[in-house]
Amino acid sequence: MSNMTNGLQKNLKTRHISMISIAGVIGAGLFVGSGAVIHSAGPGSILSYSFAGLLVIFIMRMLGEMACAYPTSGSFSQYASDAIGPWAGFTIGWLYWFFWVIVIAIEAIAGAAIIQYWYGDAPVWLTSLILTILLTLTNIFSVKSFWRI
Repeated sequence: MSNMTNGLQKNLKTRHISMISIAGVIGAGLFVGSGAVIHSAGPGSILSYSFAGLLVIFIMRMLGEMACAYPTSGSFSQYASDAIGPWAGFTIGWLYWFFWVIVIAIEAIAGAAIIQYWYGDAPVWLTSLILTILLTLTNIFSVKSFWRI
């Protein structure tokens, strides 16, 4: 018990953070979703993506400033809880969970649709299930073994 620490542990190396960043941006949904938007909206979608990207840069810059000023072991919902109130942190935490539940399902379906292009015999639901299981198993591992699969 005396060896336990209560502070933040920095187990991620720069390469881990880089790969998490790349994997968070590049996904099956990016290719399928942006292709559909460009097909329907044309070149105006590039302007829309640029504006959304600028908003993301501003938000991440603000979040980085808060993380440097008030480091915490919680997620970004802790900052909302501290600044606005417990109800805001609670709401943001649940909305973030709901968002990722939906995104994982969408990524699995988009990935299955891409895989079905090469392997047309496999049903989409089975490929989606396999991808969801693989995503879940990957996230069960500890940080120390991340990206060593």
